[in-house]
Amino acid sequence: MHLTPVETALNMQLPPMSDADLQTYGFPAGYFVIKNVATDRLLDVESDLVEDGTPVILWPETETSLVEGMRKPESNNQVFFIDTSGALCSRSSGHAIDVENDRLVLRHRRPVSHPFPNAYSHPLPRFTYDPATQLLVVNFAFDPTYPPSGTREEALSTWKDKTYLLAAIPLRKPRSLIDDASALLTSAVSAPFSLFGYAAPTSPRPDQVFDSGDIDLREDEILEQERSEEGEVDDSHEKFRHVRVIGVAKEDEQAVGEKARARRQWKVVPLRRTKHRTGSSLDIPR
Repeated sequence: MHLTPVETALNMQLPPMSDADLQTYGFPAGYFVIKNVATDRLLDVESDLVEDGTPVILWPETETSLVEGMRKPESNNQVFFIDTSGALCSRSSGHAIDVENDRLVLRHRRPVSHPFPNAYSHPLPRFTYDPATQLLVVNFAFDPTYPPSGTREEALSTWKDKTYLLAAIPLRKPRSLIDDASALLTSAVSAPFSLFGYAAPTSPRPDQVFDSGDIDLREDEILEQERSEEGEVDDSHEKFRHVRVIGVAKEDEQAVGEKARARRQWKVVPLRRTKHRTGSSLDIPR
């Protein structure tokens, strides 16, 4: 293959990359898995699909070994790496991870379209991991909501004042007939007392309104700062959990409960090429 004079000149203008130029932003070099502390599930490209926009969810680990040669290839959808540009990528497809409507998705490379940036064409977010806090921070070059051009200046300072964190979303099991009957019985018993003045009516709590069906919100649509104690429950028997990128104001970073904090924490575990030996026995870290 012969390069044209223009291509040759352009190649000469690109300096070779050195080790100092390569950044993994807190992640280990090579391949790794990302486990959520609260749910004990791994980030997982859903159904090992490769299409653009495929969701990245949480799923129980499908391979327990961390040794490269002992792992099943079909578990590569739970393995990630940082490429030479600094993007977080899926091992199974090689595609980068993007954020779309606060969700992680698989992203194919796209051409530039105007007005730039927009929801279709924009720089990939940069994921940074802090081993000390176990937080996975998402850094955006532009407002991730990609507002219309006329409102960008107004929104400019707002999004920059937030820290964007990756968090797991709790999932409650569906209400059963027994739960509904119990709530109905409680309501029927308490109503007569309130009529005769024995108990003053009280405003329903947000979780009671949610359970009553008066509003139709999914668990992943509730803002973290508005999540009630009932909303912290994560007792569904479903294997999956959703993840979401949440924008946290600086004054709210410390005012978070233990459960919410654990949902924001992650363990990044590198894969190994060889087994570790301890004395005469094999020691394979988990």
